[in-house]
Amino acid sequence: MTTPSVIASATTTYGPIGAIGTVGTSTAGTSNSSSPTSATDPNTIDKDMFLKLLVAQMKYQDPNNATDPSTFISQTAQFTTVEKLNALEALSQKVYDSGRQQNATTMLGRTVTFTDAAGATQTGIVTGVSVGASTPNLTVGGIQVPLDSVTAVASVTPPASG
Repeated sequence: MTTPSVIASATTTYGPIGAIGTVGTSTAGTSNSSSPTSATDPNTIDKDMFLKLLVAQMKYQDPNNATDPSTFISQTAQFTTVEKLNALEALSQKVYDSGRQQNATTMLGRTVTFTDAAGATQTGIVTGVSVGASTPNLTVGGIQVPLDSVTAVASVTPPASG
């Protein structure tokens, strides 16, 4: 009887309960595709899936040809590295979002030029800022303008005193 290799190098692997998932050509826990995977993707390998695969690999290995323990340590270290990189990516995204919010608030009272939903260029003074689901929004003349639509920013000229 042959035993399945649970952490394979290229395709879907099969364990005692059927297909486990696609691992990819890179090490466990990483993906060789350039598109991000979502949490609902059944082929996404998270910490729990990795540990289940590692246990299954140990359980079903051939006793006459046991896997070197350093391989398990290496796989665990690589997966931990990927986890930490994912956490770093999430933190970097928060810093980026915070910077965008700060940039939006510095535009209060300034004249901005933006492209509206119809594709027309408009100009007005920013009177408010709100944080949208994906991007900060500026209030210009009563219109909500996404920060990404702003094409130019100018200072408001103070009225002449006299």
